[in-house]
Amino acid sequence: MAVSKVFEYEQKVKPEEIDGLGHVNNQVYLEWFMQAATAHSEAVGWDIQKLLAMGEGWVVRRHEIDYLLPVLPGETIKMRTWIETAEKASSERQYEIYRLSDGRKACCGKSVWVWINYKTGRPARIPEPVLQAFTAWEPSGETGPKPSRP
Repeated sequence: MAVSKVFEYEQKVKPEEIDGLGHVNNQVYLEWFMQAATAHSEAVGWDIQKLLAMGEGWVVRRHEIDYLLPVLPGETIKMRTWIETAEKASSERQYEIYRLSDGRKACCGKSVWVWINYKTGRPARIPEPVLQAFTAWEPSGETGPKPSRP
């Protein structure tokens, strides 16, 4: 059973995300994964400012991405992410990206995140309040990541 419920939102593909082959560049999917993880963490009350003030937080150990179908210019995608597992100092986050035009899954993947002490750079136990925040969180119509600042 997953640790958190699914966090999801829709977003339109931007022109700068399209590569020379006419579809979303493979690097963009990783950016979308990172944006989704950040937005989910913010939604449960653990934004980067809170983590920095605490002196501990998440860093990525590993990403896996399966590219299944191209996402084309003008498309809108549905991003879905959730925390699948959480152990002493690490968790696995899952991601799915769907094309709204036909409802088909275009990409899926996972990341292994490690909780570290920012000062020492060493793994630390994930604090119980962090786990509780993700476990207790209920979706409420989040709109996803905020637009980047110029």
